[in-house]
Amino acid sequence: MGKGLFSKIGADRRADADSDKFIDLGEMDLSEFELEGGSSGAQVKVAEIHRFEDLANVTTEVYKGNILVVDFGAISSDDTAMRRMSSELKAVARDVKGDVAGIAKNMLVVTPGGMGIDRKVLRGPF
Repeated sequence: MGKGLFSKIGADRRADADSDKFIDLGEMDLSEFELEGGSSGAQVKVAEIHRFEDLANVTTEVYKGNILVVDFGAISSDDTAMRRMSSELKAVARDVKGDVAGIAKNMLVVTPGGMGIDRKVLRGPF
């Protein structure tokens, strides 16, 4: 494995750890760093739903192969809109052979085909 991100960032700072210089991460070009195994091109998209009709615009992201995190807090008190939204997102997941699951009180995640959701919550040792 080649040099990692942190070894390149800190390479010239190791000698002078107490220096008042800093690295501006906004100016760094991180395009040379590639994820191990390559990148699938999928992105995580976050959407806020304020009414049921908003779903038509955001579900296209799942069809494009992206992961969709849906914040439905604005319609959580409307039972009809919640049922319609739930059935629509299940249908999208079924269409693309993906998965859908709740991840918080007012949030769902929908994944594209070939990507499932592990429903077991990871917890730290305490």
